[in-house]
Amino acid sequence: MTDAALLTGFRLRDAERNLGVYGIHLHREGHEPVEHRFRSDDTVEVYSASKTFVAVAVGMAQAEGLLGLDDAVVGFFPGAPHADGVELVTVRHLLQMTSGTSSAWHTPVRGEEPDLLGSFLTAELLSPPGQRFAYSNACSYVLGRIVQAVSGQDLRDYLVPRLFDPLRIGNPQWLRCPQGYSLGAVGLQLRTSELARLGQLLLQEGRWEDDQLVPADFVAAMHTDVVPTEGFPDPESTVGYGYQVWRCTVEDAWRADGKYGQFSVVLPRQRAVVTITAHHEGVANDILRAVWEELLPLLPAP
Repeated sequence: MTDAALLTGFRLRDAERNLGVYGIHLHREGHEPVEHRFRSDDTVEVYSASKTFVAVAVGMAQAEGLLGLDDAVVGFFPGAPHADGVELVTVRHLLQMTSGTSSAWHTPVRGEEPDLLGSFLTAELLSPPGQRFAYSNACSYVLGRIVQAVSGQDLRDYLVPRLFDPLRIGNPQWLRCPQGYSLGAVGLQLRTSELARLGQLLLQEGRWEDDQLVPADFVAAMHTDVVPTEGFPDPESTVGYGYQVWRCTVEDAWRADGKYGQFSVVLPRQRAVVTITAHHEGVANDILRAVWEELLPLLPAP
């Protein structure tokens, strides 16, 4: 079977189930990448797959000695008012979505909106930090603000020389909040192959060509320092959450995951990455199941 033929079953499933895929990119170590386009190769909003880039920025900042994962969030914003208990929220809680916050915005803001950082810090806690997983875009946004606070650069600008330039992702656009900061949680605009480079970097434990861009131990912790996520109706959402990534039902697999079917799935056993951009308004995880059923059996472990 040719490498291009590996995608045939997935392409047929997309047509049969109307999955709305824009493009699928397959990276396998030792092989040339394979990509199939279902529409033009434009930059698209990758929604919450943006969050994984935020986690990488945190790992880089930690390696530079700018922050620690168990540092208190309020310590990065001295003098800012905060609700009772928020002083116990750490960087790790934000990464794992266990802050306990009641602040949860889910779409890019428009017009006159309150400061998202201030809203997070002053929001009442619904549970003690570290006790319960509760997905919140606010956690990712605040991580981006922490990177800005310790580096003096906006999240996107911090990542340009450290990540985007080495990965040859030229001038990426990232939507910003009314105060002018990158949204972090959402809003990054990429092509399918550009999102795939993030997955490849993670498969390679943070190494890109001759450079270690992200510490290998941080990349390992991204998908092993995991909190439970039981209670969701879809099994792909019940396997656990790490540092702005989801674990998968496939053994050892983990993923960047965005609304409508933006995925970069790291498959360590197969030494492969499957990346998809899409707009599927049904159950987006049906796209993952198409990968498991139509493509994964053709990717045996080396």
